[in-house]
Amino acid sequence: MAQPSLSKSDPINIVGAGVFGLSTAIHLAQRGYTGVTVFDKHAYDDSQYSYFKGADAASADINKIIRSAYGGVSIYQDLTLEAIEGWKRWNKDLASGVVRPPGMSRNDRVFINNGNLIMTDGDELPDFDQATVTSMENAGHHDTQLVTTDARHRQVAHAKGLGFAIDAFRREQRGKSNVAVLDTTGGTALAGKACRFALHKARTLGVRCILHPETGAVDSLAHSPQNPRKVIGIKTRDGKAHLAALTIVACGGWTPALLPQLDGLCEATAGSVAMIKVPRTSPLWDRFAPENFPSWVWKMRDGAEGGLYGFARDEDGWLKIGYRGTKYTNPITQPDGVERSVPATRWSPTTLNGRQLTAIPQQAEKVIRRFMAENMPELVEEGLDIVKTRICWYNDSFDNHLVIDFVPETAGLMVATAGCGHAFKYFPVIGKYVVDIVEGKELSRPCIKAWRWRTLEKGAVPANVLMEGSKGARSLLNTQLVWDEEVQGPSVRARL
Repeated sequence: MAQPSLSKSDPINIVGAGVFGLSTAIHLAQRGYTGVTVFDKHAYDDSQYSYFKGADAASADINKIIRSAYGGVSIYQDLTLEAIEGWKRWNKDLASGVVRPPGMSRNDRVFINNGNLIMTDGDELPDFDQATVTSMENAGHHDTQLVTTDARHRQVAHAKGLGFAIDAFRREQRGKSNVAVLDTTGGTALAGKACRFALHKARTLGVRCILHPETGAVDSLAHSPQNPRKVIGIKTRDGKAHLAALTIVACGGWTPALLPQLDGLCEATAGSVAMIKVPRTSPLWDRFAPENFPSWVWKMRDGAEGGLYGFARDEDGWLKIGYRGTKYTNPITQPDGVERSVPATRWSPTTLNGRQLTAIPQQAEKVIRRFMAENMPELVEEGLDIVKTRICWYNDSFDNHLVIDFVPETAGLMVATAGCGHAFKYFPVIGKYVVDIVEGKELSRPCIKAWRWRTLEKGAVPANVLMEGSKGARSLLNTQLVWDEEVQGPSVRARL
């Protein structure tokens, strides 16, 4: 169905105040659109995107990885390099005071270029990582992807001030293999601060933001009485209708439940996060500081026994390790009779077996603890253990590509979703591409073609198997969980 052209004054609703929603709002406003409103069920002005204060979206986090290493997948390699320039501009805006959100200062940063270490436990570089090195070199980005076993590359790392990342886990000192690639373009995005920055920037550009559990929570789409295939706005939990010429749904893991049309294309999946608190008085405070320790990934393509990532400690001492080796689901039967995975978190009203979800799967904890024992023994020596766990919900597509397109056969409706755990790094620029699609600009670009609405071709093998339902092995209902009782000191764990 053809989409009507928009005037710059037409009302535009954006559902979701995370990466896709805020970035889109900023870029719409920068192009002169004056009627942009962002809706979200969470009161981010109160929580300031802190998970510890009740924010449970994927974007509301301590930190996210920035990496341009993509195994030669040029659309994401190029997009990340563009985004990194955007991250640097945001840092400059903060330092100069051009954009200064409440509670933030000129000394704050939203991006730390402390490198991203891509690790394996083998003696050879995996094909994917070798392809990254080759691709970046061929694209003219010389000496950005450094192999830890290459003597010249090690010298380059030291010259760049990233020598600490070459053997960040001191594997060589313990006689273990240390085969990895150090992506010197990357590092760490301070996620919560970045969202606060973007929210403030959007508002300074004239974007209206309604962030409230009643007035900002979208219960349903509003359809034209004359044409059920035309969306004319949204209905919020307080019973009000908000009419718009265009509605853009960008609410992460909550998107598939709001848009059943995404069945088979997208599904909400759970990542698992464990956090260790490093005291300021500990000798490990400096050891794991971002100026001495990189962000990292470990065996990301090795299935259930791999899929780890992590960071330096943050300014409050939180050392975060995440697991995506298995992407878990929470299938709930919807009013139309279809089971769809719906996010359930410590803070959300959705429950698992009648209780709030304060858990991570036992498999996730096992892999995390095994990694800690092998690679971070100093934590054990200092008596530091996991003290908090979290489920983090993403929206996956079957092929790990984003989905940014108008919804087929539905006028006035667009979706920007399927971050698949890697979209946060595009925060400063992804909205530009959303607006290009809205305006019909350069739609032949490879990235935009990859993000179009699509279906899995018959016989094709998906990167992510979707919608296995409540009987599937990845359903949290069928998964052994360990949970955190929110006590001081090491976690008390029991089984659900």
